[in-house]
Amino acid sequence: MSPSTSPRLFTEWEVARHCTKESCWVLLGTRVYDVTAFLRMHPGGEALILRRSGKDVIQEMEGPPHRHSENARRWMEQYYIGELDRDSGTEEAQTLRERRKADEQTGRETAEKTTDMKVKQEDENSPYNRCSSVDLDKDLVDWGKPLAWQVGHLAEKYDAWVHQPVDRPIRLFGNPFMEASTKTSWYWVPVVWLPIVFYLSWNSYASLAKGTTRIALTSDFSVPVHKYIFPLLFLMGWFLWSFIEYCIHRFVFHMKPPAHNYYLITLHFLLHGQHHKSPFDGSRLVFPPVLASLVVGSFYAILCSTLPEILGTSVFVGGLCGYVVYDMIHYYLHYGSPKRGSYMYNLKAYHVKHHFEHQRAGFGITSTFWDHPFNTVIPDEKF
Repeated sequence: MSPSTSPRLFTEWEVARHCTKESCWVLLGTRVYDVTAFLRMHPGGEALILRRSGKDVIQEMEGPPHRHSENARRWMEQYYIGELDRDSGTEEAQTLRERRKADEQTGRETAEKTTDMKVKQEDENSPYNRCSSVDLDKDLVDWGKPLAWQVGHLAEKYDAWVHQPVDRPIRLFGNPFMEASTKTSWYWVPVVWLPIVFYLSWNSYASLAKGTTRIALTSDFSVPVHKYIFPLLFLMGWFLWSFIEYCIHRFVFHMKPPAHNYYLITLHFLLHGQHHKSPFDGSRLVFPPVLASLVVGSFYAILCSTLPEILGTSVFVGGLCGYVVYDMIHYYLHYGSPKRGSYMYNLKAYHVKHHFEHQRAGFGITSTFWDHPFNTVIPDEKF
């Protein structure tokens, strides 16, 4: 809803009626929000919002136990649909009714100016005045056109813009083929890569079982490699993948491109900035095919150039399996609804805070496994 038009008025009874998964409304003071589309995305799970549907959630937003970030508040404004019309004739409700009546009696331009003045006056006393609503019609980019060639022109405004998430799908390119190459449905990751994981695992184990694989320490001395070493090599590959993913994510995906460099800004947005701008665009929650193939191929080439081929393949297949599991968990953390108190529930809350509070510092990139040695653990805060 554009802030320049009068908000629609709802009674308390109308708001209270919307208390199901199919239609869930909440209040922030006298402001009404339709959060139906947000239920599955909520890091605390659907149940927390549904229990408070039709009610005022200002206490939960302000905390304790969890005070929501400014980005979370700004995100909330995307679901704003109107104001509460109290029958008691409060000053706020009366003001809104008068504004609505004025809009009907006067011309559109005059009404818009008057409304802007009143909205600013009312917002001065609101705890949400520091979190402007997301008005896509007045954004720094034109959402009706491909974004890939626009973001580089944002210059010094890019970093702040890309870290203000919106609930909206992103189109990067106008060319349909190029656009399709940047998207991946989640199920294609296991469909494409798991058969390769199973085949290479079987092939590596069978080759090691022949007992002909040896590691040459000197020209006259070599050590045989037993087939039971395969699980250790597999886990080593998984470990290496998690380390590589953390480093790429933190030091490449979360670099701050120079404000004067159009091409680095564009590259950053294509690699990862788009994910932070629209964190719930499901078609972009897993690595796109081209990028995934480049990373996987490079990983394999490096291993096989430093280790005997069969050993390099054994390590590689562990890393490839780690990549598949990582991508599937990442998708689930954005769209799943894990049981409250479970490991996945806490991991989801931890990861979503990376998108809304600590994204610039690179905190909470994956789990806390690498956050501890790199000192990027998000401060503990219960939901």
